[in-house]
Amino acid sequence: MMGNRGILHDDHRRIVRFSQGRRWIACRLSFRGIRRTVMRPHSYTELFFLDEATALSAGHRPCAECRREDYRRFRDLWEVCHGAPAGADLMDAKLHAERGAGRTKTTYRADLADLPDGTFIALEQQPWLVWGDALLAWAGAGYVDRRERPVLRNVEVLTPRSTVAVLSAGYRPQIHPSAAAM
Repeated sequence: MMGNRGILHDDHRRIVRFSQGRRWIACRLSFRGIRRTVMRPHSYTELFFLDEATALSAGHRPCAECRREDYRRFRDLWEVCHGAPAGADLMDAKLHAERGAGRTKTTYRADLADLPDGTFIALEQQPWLVWGDALLAWAGAGYVDRRERPVLRNVEVLTPRSTVAVLSAGYRPQIHPSAAAM
């Protein structure tokens, strides 16, 4: 999964900003045979995520161009949760407000039993994916550990609230194949 937050690098491929604007999208790695040069000057900076659940946790939403059907499902469920009509601008504004200021991620507390599949939480200073009756430990190359989903009333939630609502309404994000091995 590839993310886009705008142009984050300079002409020498140095990261010079955290984001540019409030439109953070999650795209397919390949689309219509388009080939990109990574960190091409004056073009958006490619960000790479393990899977869609990770991108959603970071505050991204499905791209309306390369992931049209996923975008429509996400938008339709957003409208159920947050009111209609909802377009990219409205979703992006709400997600932007929920992500936090600058490089400081906004988190919140919730009852683990109330969190849907696809939500990320922090336990013991590590990100875990809520998936079925389990928690899956995230690592850059895949999920590396599985725990039975404990009964915890107060966990730190990493996924933005509005996205958690969409997940609760039935949006099922794509997850990395390593989750099946857990």
